[in-house]
Amino acid sequence: MDSSNATQIHTGHGTIPRNPGTDFDLDWALSLTANTSAIERRCATLPGRRSVKKDYQAAWLLKAISLIDLTTLAGDDTEARVRRLCAKARQPVNAALLSQLGMDGLTTGAVCVYHEMIPAAVKALKGSGIPVAAVSTGFPAGLSPFHLRVEEIRESVKAGAEEIDIVISRRLVLEGKWQELYNEMRAFREACGDAHVKAILATGELGSLRNVARASMICMMAGADFIKTSTGKESVNATLPVSLVMIRAIREYFERTGYYVGYKPAGGISKAKDALVYLSLIKEELGDRWLQPDLFRFGASSLLGDIERQLEHHVTGAYSAGHRHAMA
Repeated sequence: MDSSNATQIHTGHGTIPRNPGTDFDLDWALSLTANTSAIERRCATLPGRRSVKKDYQAAWLLKAISLIDLTTLAGDDTEARVRRLCAKARQPVNAALLSQLGMDGLTTGAVCVYHEMIPAAVKALKGSGIPVAAVSTGFPAGLSPFHLRVEEIRESVKAGAEEIDIVISRRLVLEGKWQELYNEMRAFREACGDAHVKAILATGELGSLRNVARASMICMMAGADFIKTSTGKESVNATLPVSLVMIRAIREYFERTGYYVGYKPAGGISKAKDALVYLSLIKEELGDRWLQPDLFRFGASSLLGDIERQLEHHVTGAYSAGHRHAMA
């Protein structure tokens, strides 16, 4: 497809062509495999080999903040909680602390909520440039009727969501129904219109790393703007081995088609040191261009609190109590 006709992704870092998808290619998808033992060995060495300290660590942690989809997906969410979360997205770290670090104006990458909370989030973020992301398609299980899942996307876009985090039907992966998965993802992409779509694979429920690789590729073929590990509701969420498989699939897709696809690990990433490991993995496997909000996000809530504590320690030499950095 002609990249000059593709929808553009507008960011503070320029524009890149939006992934339009490709024709379904089963042979390509089935050619993907995963050497589990080699992948696990590679990931086991990463935390020890890549360590940044002092000013460099602070700079990487500030970068991580700009990549967070600050998230609340609880059954007891209220508009007041969402407003407080949006205020945190606008001012993620104490203003005086940011001023000392020379990072005034820093915000998170997005705020992620359920459909019912979209209007409150849109209103609270007005004028900030921070997009609202909404989970959709029967999140988290994705087992509601297909036509309702498609309509849910349309309603969320109409309500003001600029990003839609959809969940795929896991059974289609487990049963090897790759054409059906492609068709489903394609329909979700079309329903999103100009809103960007993140395909949640729920990797902890896909059975194998090989299935993760193939599901990743099928979703990218169908036009996903991002592929995302988890809903955060599974027993196993984002892990380094899963991440390595998914980002290598992204790299292969880019090398073959020329289109960028983003990556979002979600669930279980709550410590600043974990964020640093993920950032170093992205830098090594995909390069610096993927370390921007239009191509990488953390799906997290408590992560920001720990990063803020680490930054305060960097500036003052003392750790503050966790309760001083509440999210909402």
